[in-house]
Amino acid sequence: MAKSLQHSINSHRALLTDLLGNALNEYAGRILPQMDEVERLDECMRRVFSALDYCKYVYVLDANGVQISSTVNRYGADPEGRGRDRSERPYMKHMQDASIDFNLSEAYISRNKKRPSITAIQSIRDANGQRVGFLGVDYDLRELPHSDVIYEEPSQWRQIKGDPAIRSGLFAQQRVESVMDRHIDVVLSVHEALILDQGVHHFQIHFSSSRTTIWHRDDPYVYRILTNEELIDPNICLAYPRRPYFERAIVPPADVGRVLKQLKALRFADETIYLRSASLNIVNGTVGLNFSCDGSHYLSYDEFLSKGLDFWLGDDSSIASEVACAVQALDTQRLDAEVDALASMGCIQVNKLLYALEKGDVPERVAAFNADERDYLYRELKAVMDVYEGGICGL
Repeated sequence: MAKSLQHSINSHRALLTDLLGNALNEYAGRILPQMDEVERLDECMRRVFSALDYCKYVYVLDANGVQISSTVNRYGADPEGRGRDRSERPYMKHMQDASIDFNLSEAYISRNKKRPSITAIQSIRDANGQRVGFLGVDYDLRELPHSDVIYEEPSQWRQIKGDPAIRSGLFAQQRVESVMDRHIDVVLSVHEALILDQGVHHFQIHFSSSRTTIWHRDDPYVYRILTNEELIDPNICLAYPRRPYFERAIVPPADVGRVLKQLKALRFADETIYLRSASLNIVNGTVGLNFSCDGSHYLSYDEFLSKGLDFWLGDDSSIASEVACAVQALDTQRLDAEVDALASMGCIQVNKLLYALEKGDVPERVAAFNADERDYLYRELKAVMDVYEGGICGL
C-alpha cells in the first residue's frame, strides 16, 4: 500500500483510538459489577448507546474470549450470541498480552451485512487490576467520523503484476493489428488536440480494442467512450468546447505529443511484448502502461520520457524480468494438494491465514511458496471459505 495512503489510514486510526478508547474505558467500569448476572448485564449493555456514540453492536466476553452477554444493538438484544467463542477472531489477537487495555481492529467486511466495519475491544479489570473480561463494540465504518482530507497519490514508480495465466501463456500469443493500429498517427494527433485545445485532462487508450476513454475538465465526474471511427475523424474536436490548456496541468504542453509518440513506439516495438493500453493524466502527471504480459506500470511523465525502448524491452528490463518469472508455470497439482492440506486445518486457522495474507504478511506455513503461488493458494482457499455462510467460519 502506498505510504501516503497508509499514513492517512494510520492518522485516522489514531484519531479513532483516542475518540473511542476514552469512552470505552469509562464505560467498562460500569460493567464490572454486572458481570455475574446475565440479565442485568444485558440491561447495562442497552444503556451503553446513550453513552457511546456511533456504535452498532455491543457485547461482553469473559477473560477467555467467550461471550457472556447477548449481542445488543439499539433495538434490542440477541441472546443467541451467548457462549460464542470469539477468542480466535482477528480483533482478539491481543488477548494473550495482559498489558493491553484497548485494541482497535483492522477494518473488515462484516459477515452478515457485508459492510466495512471495525471492532474496538476494551479490557475489563477488577479492583486488583486483573483482567476479568472484555467489552466489545462493533462499528460501521460509514457512520464513524472521517477525515476531510483525501490522501495524496504518491509520485514514485509503481509496478503491479497482472493475471498469472496471461503471463504464463505470453509466448503463445502475438500482437494482432487492430483498427486503431492502422490509423495510429491520426488517432494520436486527435488525442493531442483534445488535450491541448479541447479541455480533456485524462485519457486511457485501448490499442487492442480500438477505443479511448476520456475525462473532460467541464464534466470530470463522467467519462466518455470514443470508438476508432470517431477517433480517426478530426471533426470529433468540434464536439467539445475550445478550452485553454488546463491551468492545473503539470505536464508541459510540448511533452503531451512526446508522451504519445513514445506510446506508439511501445505499441509497435515487439510482436510478443507490446503495449495493450495506456493512460495520461496531465493534472498529476501520471502515465499508466499495460503490456501484453498483463503487467501494469504507473510513473511520472518525465520519468517515462527519460526511458528509451531498451529500458522497457531489453534483456535487463523490468518487463523482461517479469516475463521470465511468468514462464515458470504454476504447478497447480502441487498447489491444489497444499490447498487441501490447509483446508483440513479448519475454518478458524484458514481464516487467520487468509487475514494475514490480506494484510501482506507471509505466514510461516506458506513462506516456502513464491508470490504467485501464494496468490493462487489465497484465491483457492478464499473460494472454499466463501461457500460457508455463517457459524464458526465467519471472521
